Amino acid sequence: MLYYLFSLLKDYIPGAGVFEYISFRSGAAFITSLLISIYFGKYVIQYLQKKQIGEIVRDLGLEGQMQKKGTPTMGGILIILAILIPTLLFAKLTNVYILLMLFTTVWFGTLGFIDDYIKVFKKNKEGMPGKYKILGQIVLGLIVGLTLYFHNDVVIVQNAKSVIAIEQETQFTDDSEITITEKFGEKSTKTTIPFFKNNEFDYKYFVSFLGKHAQSCGWAVFVLFVVLITTAVSNGVNLTDGLDGLATGSSAIVGVVLGILAYVSGNFIYADYLNIMYIPHSGELVVFAAGFIGATIGFWWYNSYPAQVFMGDTGSLTLGGIIAVFAILIRKELLIPILCGVFLIESLSVILQVTYFKHTKRKFGEGKRIFLMSPLHHHYQKKGMPEAKIVARFWIIGLILAAATLITLKIR
Repeated sequence: MLYYLFSLLKDYIPGAGVFEYISFRSGAAFITSLLISIYFGKYVIQYLQKKQIGEIVRDLGLEGQMQKKGTPTMGGILIILAILIPTLLFAKLTNVYILLMLFTTVWFGTLGFIDDYIKVFKKNKEGMPGKYKILGQIVLGLIVGLTLYFHNDVVIVQNAKSVIAIEQETQFTDDSEITITEKFGEKSTKTTIPFFKNNEFDYKYFVSFLGKHAQSCGWAVFVLFVVLITTAVSNGVNLTDGLDGLATGSSAIVGVVLGILAYVSGNFIYADYLNIMYIPHSGELVVFAAGFIGATIGFWWYNSYPAQVFMGDTGSLTLGGIIAVFAILIRKELLIPILCGVFLIESLSVILQVTYFKHTKRKFGEGKRIFLMSPLHHHYQKKGMPEAKIVARFWIIGLILAAATLITLKIR
């Protein structure tokens, strides 16, 4: 909103033109989201305590676990507001990528809220039935995938060096992006694949046997991947949200990397230098990423050990959905196994534990376990490691993976 207001006033108010710069609006979005989450956090906690919206804890024999009983939950509402408000204030609301991220935030926030509501108010520990949660994730995947297919502004420029005339411009403007979109942009199902010199993979390869129909059918494969990725990452963050600050801090680290990737993908000069596909209009996602980072760090203020509030599924499903869709929009979803390695390991630990237990029970009559407990962070709790140390070490691993993700831009 403020972008459009100051665009009208830039000829009358000195300095108003600063709102045209993504760097300024991103910084403003980060500060605003940080202040919103920190300032209003205490009021949200007080409200949740007043309404007795507390965490329901099962006794699993973990140190300090029962002390968390009654801690306010559903704090993810604060994260959502701290993301939405700065984005609405500082981003271009006509940008298709921003609209998709706003929709994703509200959609997953609603799914998570319903899940938490059933758990807290209906006293049903299972929450929303899994089939409805999966259905919601599938619908979101279809909406995102089809929008990317049909919207005219969603194109890529595979070889930025071919845009000779635009390269010579002294300043990158909205008009130059429109020119690039019209002249050089192409509809494509291509995405970035790490560690390869020609680091682009086309989803239509899966249906190449269809010949001339492969391109159109490739979008069906792409939409399927959107569904799988959003489901996997959102559930991965949900599983990781078991220790104070673990999911919040890990998400903030991922958000920083996604913001950097969005900036280089949406900037012609850097895309040319790094020899990656240029995605017109996607640079605006940096504003959203800044709000995301500020919101998670601000929530971290209250969620760090010992936590004063939990995000609940309202927050964890939303964070996971945002990360997945954001990566898809900038065609970096195949980097998720590296970037979101912490979430992946947590999910795999649960899958391996359940699969091995069922296999051994069927074969030997008694189920055996690989880990003392899953997800993986509980395994280390069972071994007697302090919660704060587990969280800190997972953050360090997350930072290493974040650096590795950025390095893939040059290692091919």
